[in-house]
Amino acid sequence: MPQPLDDARAPYARPARRAGTPVTAAYARLGEVLPFLAVTELGPADPLPAAPGWVAAADLAAGGEALDGYLAWDAEQVRRTYGEDARADVVASFGLHRYAWAACLLVTVPWFLLRRVPRVPVAAVALHRNDDGSRTRVAVRGGGFACLPDDPDAGLPGARVVPGEEALRAEVRAAVAEHLEPVLAAFGPRMRRGPRALWGMATDEVVEGLWYLGELLGEEERAMAEAARLLPGNGPATAPYAGGAAFRTLAGPAGQPLATRDRASCCMYYTLRPEDTCVTCPRTCDSERVARLAASS
Repeated sequence: MPQPLDDARAPYARPARRAGTPVTAAYARLGEVLPFLAVTELGPADPLPAAPGWVAAADLAAGGEALDGYLAWDAEQVRRTYGEDARADVVASFGLHRYAWAACLLVTVPWFLLRRVPRVPVAAVALHRNDDGSRTRVAVRGGGFACLPDDPDAGLPGARVVPGEEALRAEVRAAVAEHLEPVLAAFGPRMRRGPRALWGMATDEVVEGLWYLGELLGEEERAMAEAARLLPGNGPATAPYAGGAAFRTLAGPAGQPLATRDRASCCMYYTLRPEDTCVTCPRTCDSERVARLAASS
């Protein structure tokens, strides 16, 4: 496993000041490497999109018809893709994953690329998925952000300066938790999972989204090290998250290092395809991980 980076500062380069908000450049870069995920920033007074197909995060958190409609899309997607119906709790797990994975990136990408942490409460976010799921759009209403003392935007209105890297990591954990807590509360009964399992899923969304982004950016080792420092494991400092980044290294057939991790939760995909578990699933043994990772490297 890659060694943690020196805490003084991970390598990154802030762009020169440009039109937009302090996190615009990060969302633009996200769209470049993940073209299926498009983030649109709104002004503080702009309403969230309300056209057909859009769902506000606050409406998902409220449950009821909005959540019913959102999960109906996931149920139909499973039926279309696998030719069978999934259990209701599995559908809810898929739906939460698809939402939370994108929502976490709204916070972690600006932190990873710019060392800026926006606050994105549920009232500030809406999501749209097209019919086949090939493109997701997210609208986010701008607000305040946390940054380090040497940030060139530290004097802007809405900037909240924190003393160092660990304080900034605490801002990341708090911003993600603030957004996900009401969403998890709404999905939990439908998923038939308790708080620890739900926060384990949140842990996985944070870590695996950041890990995947780092790979796309050619910065996989830095992303893994940053995720490990952000979520080092169970403890008061990282509550309510359950578990940590949990990266470890396996030896490949030629002795080459193969990075993996142990998920804190299960995505329930095995209920549809028992023979095809995720490579980071607790159900996947190390020998199978090695075979699959070596074949794809």
